[in-house]
Amino acid sequence: MKFIRIILFPIMPFYYVITWLRNRMYDLGFKSSKSYDFPLICVGNLSTGGTGKTPMIEYLIRLLKDEKSVATLSRGYKRKTIGFVLADQHANADTIGDEPFQFYRKFKDITVAVDANRQEGIGKLRELKPQPEVVLLDDAFQHRKVNAGFNILLTAYNNLYFKDMVLPTGNLREPRSGAKRADLIVVTKCSKTISDAEKSMITSKLKLKDSQQVFFSYVDYASNVISENDELELSKLPKFTLVTGIANAKPLVDFLKEKGQQFDHLEYSDHYSFKASDIDVLASKSLIITTEKDFVRLSDYNPLKSKLYYLPIEMVIDKALEFNTTVSNYIN
Repeated sequence: MKFIRIILFPIMPFYYVITWLRNRMYDLGFKSSKSYDFPLICVGNLSTGGTGKTPMIEYLIRLLKDEKSVATLSRGYKRKTIGFVLADQHANADTIGDEPFQFYRKFKDITVAVDANRQEGIGKLRELKPQPEVVLLDDAFQHRKVNAGFNILLTAYNNLYFKDMVLPTGNLREPRSGAKRADLIVVTKCSKTISDAEKSMITSKLKLKDSQQVFFSYVDYASNVISENDELELSKLPKFTLVTGIANAKPLVDFLKEKGQQFDHLEYSDHYSFKASDIDVLASKSLIITTEKDFVRLSDYNPLKSKLYYLPIEMVIDKALEFNTTVSNYIN
């Protein structure tokens, strides 16, 4: 893969120029971007994935749902439907995508919808009775047809955007200058023990505008794994099979190794569509631990129901009170 990216290096300047020009067209008003008169928060990144957008959306849901009626709007990556779909009791990963389905399963008091056209999706949501008061846009930082009132940009500690290049040689969807559109930048997946000196060094390299703020966060893993009907204490598990279909499984693998867990790892690509042959392999395992995103896709398979568990995670933000206040001030 690295060799192919090196070969494709001559293409990178063309990709850079095309994406830079596209952004400039929006910045200068040659391409139209629609603004809205209600709170619209965009969560996104510059890279191709693995920055923790889903935990960030869930953090915002928990922060806001008791005070405001909240809706999430995602593209619904790899779903088997088209157009606008509102999650209901018939929803699953095939109809709305795995991450939106995860939101729907976990938070029963919010509205979950998908639409690749964010303008149309927002319009459909605002036609609902009652209207959602706040819309969270999942992975829409490059969707410039919508001008969100508040943009949260994520960058992973182990792959900071200022160290990266645009596709196809790097992982950036657009030039690093795109970060200037963000209101907040959150460095995700940090160590719990990251020092103030390192935070200062990273902050200086982000080259923030005066109006921008930066926060640091880490992933907090639960002490129990959960199935449809049961919980098991992580520290007491026998040897198990870890199954991941996410962009970057390394933090989870490192965490389990640090805890002294014994496991074999079956690693699949992000948003992997499990085939019948994959399910046959997994059905032969005695105990499977997976991520919540993978769980919502695998739990429908009857041969796996008695052996399939997921490890819950939450995003923890350093200076959470300051972060929460900044978001609440925008909402209000």
